[in-house]
Amino acid sequence: MTARKKVGIMGGAFDPIHTGHLLAAEAARDQYGLEEVWFMPSHQPPHKAKAGVSGEQRLELVKAAIQSNPAFHPLDIELRRGGISYTVDTMKQLLAEHPAYEFYFIIGADMVNYLPKWEGIDELVQMITFIGLQRPGSMLELDSLPEFIQDGVVLAEMPLVDISSSLIRSRLRQGKSIRYLVPDAVYDLMIRSGAYGIHP
Repeated sequence: MTARKKVGIMGGAFDPIHTGHLLAAEAARDQYGLEEVWFMPSHQPPHKAKAGVSGEQRLELVKAAIQSNPAFHPLDIELRRGGISYTVDTMKQLLAEHPAYEFYFIIGADMVNYLPKWEGIDELVQMITFIGLQRPGSMLELDSLPEFIQDGVVLAEMPLVDISSSLIRSRLRQGKSIRYLVPDAVYDLMIRSGAYGIHP
């Protein structure tokens, strides 16, 4: 019997993508033997306000961030679909398109605790395995989750790097440097495109 291809989905607003996202994806890929990780910018997350730049701009920044890793790939499925980006809809579509793949969905600890509120969570845990990554200041509380969700979550360790997209946007509003908080290729593209109103 041929082993199913193991693919991780790194979903998020990526508003903007930063070094912490890359560290999380690589930690999940390494610890669970994922052959590929697909970075999937959301069109409109159900739990967040509208992003600071367009979906197309966020996708271009994602492409710049992951270009040096052959295991990382961009995925624009939610941007093309539009509307509110519910993971359950996305995974149904991906499984229909790739029935031989085994999908893992990579999320931070804060999102693990929020899983009971995810749209269609009872279906999602039947379709995919969640990889929960510990982030600074966020405690994983698997015991507090319903048992049917606990069974669908595995944990991964990652370096404790306290970077967030909201921190980067805040620093940009204050005119502070974000250099090295994002990959050089992302920084250079932001400068060239003027994304987020950044100035050299």
